Amino acid sequence: MHFDAEFYVAVGFTLFLIVLLWAGAHSKFAAMIDARIDRIKGELAEAERLRSEAETLLASFEKKREEAEAEARAIVAQAKEEADLIAAEGKRRLDEFMARSVKQVEQKIAMAEAQASAEVRAAAADAAVKVAERVLATGEAGKDFVAAGINEVKALGERARYVSN
Repeated sequence: MHFDAEFYVAVGFTLFLIVLLWAGAHSKFAAMIDARIDRIKGELAEAERLRSEAETLLASFEKKREEAEAEARAIVAQAKEEADLIAAEGKRRLDEFMARSVKQVEQKIAMAEAQASAEVRAAAADAAVKVAERVLATGEAGKDFVAAGINEVKALGERARYVSN
């Protein structure tokens, strides 16, 4: 029988496999694969734990954000109420100021009217006295003069009524 190289390679490979099995390489290979499987399972468990922590942290931040937004809305509402109160107070003070100013102006106008009326009456009285002096000084010839003085006094009285209105 003639053995060629392929036969020797097959016998050598078979002997190599038998030696590996006898030395326990298959159990070491299986242990190595099991160790790798365990390491991957550990990494997956760690990844799941980290994911769970991240979701919890995200929920916490979302809750804090919502609380902050609610607080901001409350602050804005309170500021708006305070601004409305300040505006109402300002309007009330302005109305009071305007009422006082109008009252003061009305009092000044009334005083000016009274003063103008008194001045007109005084001027009319002075004119009447002057007319009377002239009439007394001129005698009979002063009749026309008296009529002119009376007309002058009437004109002054009409001016006084016009100024007081």
